[in-house]
Amino acid sequence: MTALPVLYSFRRCPYAIRARLALAVSGVGYELREVSLKDKPADMLAASPKATVPVLVLPGGQVIDESLDIMRWALSQNDPDGWLSPALNDRPDLIADNDGKFKHALDRYKYPNRYPLASDGDTHAFALAQRLEAANWLQTLESHLSQGWQVWLCGPQPSLADMAILPFVRQFAHTDAAWFAAQPWPQLQAWLANFEASAMFKNVMAKH
Repeated sequence: MTALPVLYSFRRCPYAIRARLALAVSGVGYELREVSLKDKPADMLAASPKATVPVLVLPGGQVIDESLDIMRWALSQNDPDGWLSPALNDRPDLIADNDGKFKHALDRYKYPNRYPLASDGDTHAFALAQRLEAANWLQTLESHLSQGWQVWLCGPQPSLADMAILPFVRQFAHTDAAWFAAQPWPQLQAWLANFEASAMFKNVMAKH
């Protein structure tokens, strides 16, 4: 039997989710190893000392431990839905903003107790300020999705940008679902709802 790539993953991690999405759409077979973040397996740490998921170990021993690199590797094997299609323009600027300033604000909004606060020590006010920072960027996505009432960020079909960004928007939305639902972002909310209702998302979020 031919050895399969091994993916070390954590079900709810947005980085791991986007890696699993690309592997799923590509149809590339792999062995999933769900890890406990409090007790990471020694073989994962040996493969990638940075100790964060996802980590993909190929049969030849090559290690890919950046989620976007895993996505691009999987799609280079097979890209049946054209996520890397040049006609779509995968919008690396949006992905960079998501992984940079949006993720920075998202972490501090969702987990304010993990970060140093201003001198007044008001955790709630700190979290709300970070939510506002994140919301300002989400308004940019709303504007993109409102261009011609398109369903996806780059047009009428999903692209790498959509699948790289959606898991993080999902994490933001679920931090305070009622607040998110009350925002004037109809296109963004529909984009996320369509993603969460998809068979692919449900498949990659199955518990193991």
